[in-house]
Amino acid sequence: MTTAKKGFPENFLWGGATAANQLEGGYNLGGKGLSTADMIAHVPKELRKGGHAMEITSERIEEILSGAIEKLFPKRFGVDFYHRFKEDIALFAEMGFKVFRMSIHWARIFPNGYDETPNEEGLKFYDEVFDELRKYGIEPLVTLSHYETPLALTQKYNGWASREVIGHYVKYAETVFNRYKDKVKYWLTFNEINVMLFSPYTGGGILIDKVENKLQTVYQALHHQFVASAIVTKLAHEIIPGSQVGCMLARMETYPNSCNPEDVRLAQFENQINLYFTDIHARGEYPNYMARYFEENNIVLQKEVGDDEILLNNTVDFISFSYYMTVTKSASADLETTAGNLTGGVKNPYLEASDWGWEIDPIGLRVTLNNFWDRYNKPLFIVENGLGAYDKVEEDGSIHDSYRIDYLSKHIEQMKEAIKDGVDLIGFTSWGPIDLVSMSTSEMSKRYGFIYVDLDDEGNGTLARSKKDSFEWFKQVIASNGEVL
Repeated sequence: MTTAKKGFPENFLWGGATAANQLEGGYNLGGKGLSTADMIAHVPKELRKGGHAMEITSERIEEILSGAIEKLFPKRFGVDFYHRFKEDIALFAEMGFKVFRMSIHWARIFPNGYDETPNEEGLKFYDEVFDELRKYGIEPLVTLSHYETPLALTQKYNGWASREVIGHYVKYAETVFNRYKDKVKYWLTFNEINVMLFSPYTGGGILIDKVENKLQTVYQALHHQFVASAIVTKLAHEIIPGSQVGCMLARMETYPNSCNPEDVRLAQFENQINLYFTDIHARGEYPNYMARYFEENNIVLQKEVGDDEILLNNTVDFISFSYYMTVTKSASADLETTAGNLTGGVKNPYLEASDWGWEIDPIGLRVTLNNFWDRYNKPLFIVENGLGAYDKVEEDGSIHDSYRIDYLSKHIEQMKEAIKDGVDLIGFTSWGPIDLVSMSTSEMSKRYGFIYVDLDDEGNGTLARSKKDSFEWFKQVIASNGEVL
């Protein structure tokens, strides 16, 4: 009989998670090319539709590049990690980070995405970042593609809509695997790969105004990403002995609004559509339930000989995911709805919501972890979780973010419960350990960090870093291995 686990394992990976396009800046420095993220302007809250401002058209890109659109493009500047990474990593080390999740800007390595040779200045920059992390004993967890498709690939191929991009991605991955094989052990292939369903531009650099059938294009592009992911998983294992490669999903556990069988079936369907991505990454084949979905939606995937074998023989080592909220679905059309991360649902009367309307559900994380473990029996890694909120700087410079501490402590408590349930959870990286530019809205006022950055939505500020109350709290969590919350 196995012994029940009591808490976090000794080698648990505590840390924080970021993305190059929201953090780095230096968009036109060091030989870097433009990326799709560099085209996303800040849109004031009152002008947004549905809370997101992510879809871009080919005409808009031409206008931006010609200078006809004079707006603030926050992701070009981030919070200047490009120049301040030593200062920031020192703060992460002070908190006791075991791991730091970051992404490599593809366009910093291959400015156009399809260049013959890599950009040495870009490669050197990440060498310096990894060396700084190593100095403090912090393990890098690197995402190869985190909403950062080189813009030239969008212009030439319409991004991942074209199978041609697989080869360019594989070349990029092989280049960084060879360069950093002695510095990086943990890799993720695509960030929140399912975002393609909600924003093809964000997830795949695809301009929807250039395609006839959005759903067909999106699922074909996803097939290209699945194949590319499997190929580079194989490459990582060959080039870096002992490397660990994971997939990454924006997980949104869906509840039925009631025990009405129609609600139950709707929730089941929504969960299947969400888990379809990890089914392929972790099991190596398309799940049966998608055959009917494809047929009913007239989706015909174009596969090449050998694709199915590549997927089957190169499954991921672990499953990583973001968790911010759960979603509640109802077959009834006349219920109050709520906002959310990528998608919303009907209001759950048992849950409170964040300043941005995302429902807060710590127990849902335990449910999610158990369901993942039961379905795949592979190690799990929570690589995003946190609270986006308005922070107030007091006259003495202090920031009392008790709401963030409360949110994270309740989620960490449920992680511990899931481990006691028998789930193999290997790490946790809180989203945005330092304030950074919001992915969906390109604003700074939606803050997640333990470290405050003096920068506002209009790009004004000194960029000075300061510690919030949550900084010392998270330091204590790590030091006690999750026992002191």
